[in-house]
Formats: sequence, C-alpha cells, structure tokens
Amino acid sequence: MYYQELINKYYPNINILDGLVPKKTTFRVNNLKSDVEEIEAILNSNNIKYNKVDFFQDAFILEDDIDIRELDIYKEGKIYVQSLSSMLPPLYFDYKEKDSIIDMAAAPGGKTSEIASITNDTVLITAVEKNKLRGEKLIYNLDKQGLKHYSIIFEDATKLNEFMKFNKVLLDAPCSGSGTITKDQLESVTEDLVTRSSNIQKELLNKAINLVNVGDEIIYSTCSIFKVENEEVINKFIQEGRVEVVPITTTIDTLPSTIDGVLTIKPSELYEGFFVSKLKKLK
Repeated sequence: MYYQELINKYYPNINILDGLVPKKTTFRVNNLKSDVEEIEAILNSNNIKYNKVDFFQDAFILEDDIDIRELDIYKEGKIYVQSLSSMLPPLYFDYKEKDSIIDMAAAPGGKTSEIASITNDTVLITAVEKNKLRGEKLIYNLDKQGLKHYSIIFEDATKLNEFMKFNKVLLDAPCSGSGTITKDQLESVTEDLVTRSSNIQKELLNKAINLVNVGDEIIYSTCSIFKVENEEVINKFIQEGRVEVVPITTTIDTLPSTIDGVLTIKPSELYEGFFVSKLKKLK
C-alpha cells in the first residue's frame, strides 16, 4: 500500500495509524459577532461540556456528542466549526492594520474568516476559488460570518495576474489529505494523487512568491504529512534562494522534519495531521 510505503520512508518506527481516527467536534469563536465569554456562557447554560486549548483562546473542543450546528450560535455565525489543526496557519502571520492578504485556496472559507476574526476585520482579504459551486459556498460562509472587507476572485490560482501584489499570502494547498483521512481510507492515497498534488503545490507556491514583494510573508500549509508535499515543495524555492523559513513553534505533538522551524502536526485523537510553514520572500 502506497500510504504505508511513504510512512515507512518518512517516519520509520513512529506509530501514525493510531492517530487516523475520527475527531471530536471543534470550533472557534467568530469575534466579528461574538466573544469567548458569550459562547462559554451559552454552552454552560445548556450544560454542554467543553475544553479549551493553550495555543488559541478562541478554540473550543466539545466533550458532549451533540450537533453544534443545531444551536443558534452556529446558525447566527457566532462560531465556525473547524478542525484544530486547520486553525493553525492563520495564527502565524504578523498582522498589521490594512494588510492586503490573499487566500489562494479559500473555499469553504474557514481560514479566510479566521483571519478576519483574528484581526477584527481590519485587513483586506482576497479569496480565490476556481470552482463556482465551491465559490458560492465560500461567499455564503463569509457573509454569514459577517466579513465586510473581502473580495472574491473566481480563477485558477496558478493563473492569477502577477501585477496584483499583496502583503501576505495564505496558501493552504490542495493535497493528498494524508493527515486527515481515517484508517479505513488509506487506499485512497495513491502514488498518482501524491505526485499530482506535489506538482500543483509547486506551481501554486511559485505563484504565491510572485504575488508578494521582497520581505513579505507566505504561509504554506497542507493537510498532508508526506514530505514530498511539504518539505520537498518549499525546499525547491529555498535552494533557489527565493525564500527563507521564518521559524514557528507549537506545543502540539509534531513529527520530525528535515527543515528546522516548520511544523508537521502528528495525527492524534484530537489533531489532524497538518503541515505549516512560514516563509519570507528574498527575491
């Protein structure tokens, strides 16, 4: 099986499969419509048990097996259901008011709306989605979350006009999903899928670098744990002297990496496998 082949190659003697299990429901507070105190009060008044995490004060883990989507706080856009690992990439930007930020693979809108929530909608966000149906879902979610300062580009992100420039790029690139699948889905990760993913990731990261000026920030992330989609992708541009890694850290369990300062979140009962890196453009 190709999945196991890559696990043996990249992480010998590390138990990965036991972490490929369904996760508890997690969500974050949308600060544009609510705050942590209000959400905690509502959960407590409904006797809903929850836990918090140390890396993000807006994140909640539901201990009760309930459908949070039935609650008014979800229907009103006061919270956004999102995996904990998926919340990580937007946390590593060094935000400034009126930043111009592009999310190159934005649908369904989780990270785009998280950026707005973190910055209190004081940045200008451009969300890119090439699929019109997914784009409609993206617009619905962003409007539901109360974003005001955003625009949508319906375009293949690899074909974006490089006359546009942004202060920051979020590229949560399409990938094999090797960090988010469960144990019964391993056969869905094929050599062809991983190869195609790696190729498009390089195209997208090349475009991301061209969309910012020297010294600007790029967050490159995937929901894969395979180095061919992660370290090997960014290393191409590091070796070309076009970017350098800005080191980031976390208290979450990580897998070993071939590049210092990047994160590969280890799949667990709580966290999906996820890769996050912060890059600075050099030329």
